[in-house]
Amino acid sequence: MMPLPKQFLPKSLFGRALLILVLPTLLIQLLMAYIFFDRHWNNVSRYMSTTLAGEAAFLVRQLQTMPSQRKADIVADFKNATGIDVVLDKAERFDAGRGGKEFEEFRSQLASKIKEPFTVHKSANGELIEVSIQLPSHTLRLETTIKRLESRTTMIFFLWMVGASSLLLFIAVLFLRNQIRPIRQLAEAADNFGRGIDTLSFRPHGATEVRKAARAFIVMRERIKRQLRTRTEMLAGISHDLRTPLTRIKLQLAMMPQTNEIRELTDDVQQMEHMIQEYLDFAGGEGREEALRIELGAFLADVVEDYRRLHSRVILSVEEPVEMEVRVGGMRRVLHNLIDNALRYGHSCQVSLRLLAGACEIWIDDDGPGIPSDKHDEVFRPFNRLDPARNLNSGGVGLGLTIARDIILAHGGSIWLDSSPAGGLRVLIRLPL
Repeated sequence: MMPLPKQFLPKSLFGRALLILVLPTLLIQLLMAYIFFDRHWNNVSRYMSTTLAGEAAFLVRQLQTMPSQRKADIVADFKNATGIDVVLDKAERFDAGRGGKEFEEFRSQLASKIKEPFTVHKSANGELIEVSIQLPSHTLRLETTIKRLESRTTMIFFLWMVGASSLLLFIAVLFLRNQIRPIRQLAEAADNFGRGIDTLSFRPHGATEVRKAARAFIVMRERIKRQLRTRTEMLAGISHDLRTPLTRIKLQLAMMPQTNEIRELTDDVQQMEHMIQEYLDFAGGEGREEALRIELGAFLADVVEDYRRLHSRVILSVEEPVEMEVRVGGMRRVLHNLIDNALRYGHSCQVSLRLLAGACEIWIDDDGPGIPSDKHDEVFRPFNRLDPARNLNSGGVGLGLTIARDIILAHGGSIWLDSSPAGGLRVLIRLPL
């Protein structure tokens, strides 16, 4: 069998499993219907037509050979034996072609058995078949039910075939839905965990293979949590160990005469503190913060208001309200980082929010010098710093956009750069709803 083109295949596992079930069933039903109609139905129709034509031909021969006084008895015996109503009228001529065009097989069989002209047509109610045969002295009229030529078992067979297939398909759909549901729940739990939302109600169930995958996911989730906890505790210890001597150095420097050398050394210590904080933020991430459901437009308005109080030129554009779950602290840090970069290298910044199908996008545009397109990917690499013409991590160690990217990825989203219509850089953030 030729495989179906990919564009016609269902995308979901449920659709493909249903196709695997329905397609063979449909082909078998079509094959059975073809065999039945081509072989059985034709044979049955031919047999019924031959039988009725033979009975009519037998009666015609008897009426032509028997004496007139015995014709009434022959007609009565024939009617009792076959159940066909028989009427002998006075001879009258009729056009053999004025009958209907139904029952071609019966016409052919009857024409092969008698030489007399005849007509065949349905009655007005469609339940009877009427046959008129022209005899030398009489017109023989035969009337019987249409069941003698048409088998009603065809419709019964068809209804049984369709009904049984529909019932089995309905049962199969219910079974498939129950089998697909654990896979869908596993995918949702994995997606939520990747976005920082822990699905505590998730439990392994379903088929053996699905249960095995679910248990492997739970074990992996616990290992990742344990690793994050261990790393967080280790970083907290490192932070304390590093900050304590730096604090003593700062106190000693503050007690010394403020010469140029002392001020330069104080600046170096402050820069070291800032660098250590960025290292810790990069290594620690935002995994400990719980996600909250907020109205994203109002949240952006609150962030933009922070800059307006500082008389910075930041414009907000929101097409329609968007509700979603975010880690508020991490997302605020991302936006502050990106807006700070935009204002550092441009005179103004515009923040836009728009709703897409199943996602939303945040655009941050500036009117600065921009970044060459071949450098867009480099700015997200840890400890990477561009040339002084446009350094998004100026004053740091090259981790600002790396941390922003990690936070966006933790939300299940994506972030990339493009050219802004204002002439500078556009940062695009896409978050799933």
